[in-house]
Amino acid sequence: MNEFLISIIKRDPAAKSKISVVLTYPGVKAVFMHRIANFFAIAKFDLIARMISQFSRFMTGIEIHPKAKIGKNLFIDHGMGVVIGETSDIGDNVTIYHNVTLGGISPSINSENQRETKRHPTLQDHVVVGSGAQVLGPIIVGKNAKIGANAVVTKDVPENGVMVGIPAKNVGTATEEFKPYGIANGDNKWKILKIISLKE
Repeated sequence: MNEFLISIIKRDPAAKSKISVVLTYPGVKAVFMHRIANFFAIAKFDLIARMISQFSRFMTGIEIHPKAKIGKNLFIDHGMGVVIGETSDIGDNVTIYHNVTLGGISPSINSENQRETKRHPTLQDHVVVGSGAQVLGPIIVGKNAKIGANAVVTKDVPENGVMVGIPAKNVGTATEEFKPYGIANGDNKWKILKIISLKE
């Protein structure tokens, strides 16, 4: 638990102390509740698992399916609107911002044929997913990859890739200077997010 809290403080300049993170961060509560729900899901107590996950969703605004696999130190920043599907697999030290979906691409038909299949993404270690991004289907997002705000990713992402746009394209190699909200440097030809101020 201590390692988890320290990892969040390192990734969020607004985090002032471990106690404030525990008491006020919905992502921390959602991950904690998921650990409990996942325990019951593995034990085949599916109804109890779903009830716990739905209570967590009500309390935090974050929906994590009880059967999703989550590694160490997942940080869901802000959290509201995050959806993590049943067969999602998340590695260690992953950061996810608000309104992100780790979802499937198959329509809700023939669901019987889809029950035991991989339908959701795998995020390897140290991935960052910017706000509003949609990562869809049984794809693999490689280690240290960065996904920009509002990107729609439906294909595998290489290690250290930087994905932006709809549909998402790989525009370079991730660096320490990656900005998860998609604000590009002035000389960057890929203007991921441009804020236009209309002045009279």
